[in-house]
Amino acid sequence: MSYETIQVKPLTPSIGAMIEDIDLSRGLSNQAFNEIHDALMVHQVIFFRDQEISLEQQKDLGRKFGDLHIHPGSPGLEGHPEILIIHADESSKSVAGEKWHSDVSCDEEPPMGSILHLTTVPENGGDTLFASMYAAYDALSALMQVFLAKLTAVHDGEHVYRGSYADRGVDDSGKVYPRAEHPVVRTHPVTGRKALYVNCIFTTHIPQLTRAESDVLLRFLWQHAEQPLFQCRFSWEKNSIAFWDNRCVQHHAMWDYYPNVRSGFRVTVKGDRPV
Repeated sequence: MSYETIQVKPLTPSIGAMIEDIDLSRGLSNQAFNEIHDALMVHQVIFFRDQEISLEQQKDLGRKFGDLHIHPGSPGLEGHPEILIIHADESSKSVAGEKWHSDVSCDEEPPMGSILHLTTVPENGGDTLFASMYAAYDALSALMQVFLAKLTAVHDGEHVYRGSYADRGVDDSGKVYPRAEHPVVRTHPVTGRKALYVNCIFTTHIPQLTRAESDVLLRFLWQHAEQPLFQCRFSWEKNSIAFWDNRCVQHHAMWDYYPNVRSGFRVTVKGDRPV
C-alpha cells in the first residue's frame, strides 16, 4: 500500500507500525485521514512520536473515526467525560491494563479503537505490548477454527469494575455494569478478517460448554493469544500516541516503573456489536 501524506514503517510482520511526517495538532485532511485509517486497518495498532496535542484536539482526532465512548466505570476528566485519565505514581496500588485484554469488551457494542497520548513517562519501563488476534486465529488448526466458530463467550464488567474507583470518589453501590455475549471468533467489519475475541480480564465462560470444559478452553486460548510471535512492543516517549483497533488487538501495559510517574489521557471510539 502506498501513502502520500504519511510515512508508515511496520514494526513486525504481524502487527504495529510507526506513522511519521504528520503533525496531528494541525488536524487531518481527508487524504491524511484515509491513509491513517488504512494504515490502522493493515497494521492494527499505529504509533506517533512528538505529538503535542490538546484534549480538544485529541477528542477531534477520535471523532474522525466515530462517536466517542464514555467508560462505564472510570470517571472521566472534569469537563471532559470522554477523556479517560491514565495515571500511575508512587501511591498507586494497581494500574489499568496489567493483563491482556481488549478495552471494555463487556459492552454490547465494544469500542472500535483507543487513542492514548502520554505526556509524562518514566525514564525507562512502562512499555505497552500489543498482540494481533488475527495472527492468533490464523495460527489455530483448521479443526479448532471450525469448532470455535460455533461458540460464544460471556464478557462481564462486574468483577472488573466493582469498587475499583472508590479511591476516586466513585460510589457504585447501585450501578449495573455491562455484561454481553460475543462470538469467540469475530469478523472485522472493515477488513473481513477473522480474529480471536476472548480475553482473560473480561471473558468469564463459554455457555455452550460445561464450566470445566469452558475453563480449560479459555485458558488455552488466553495462553495461545499471548505468544510473542503475534506481538509488538512499544516504548513510550513524552508526547507519543498509540492508536489500536480493539476489534482485532489485545494489549498489556507493563507496570515495571514503580514508583515513577506515567501519565496521560485516552479517548475511545465507539464500535459495533461483534459478529
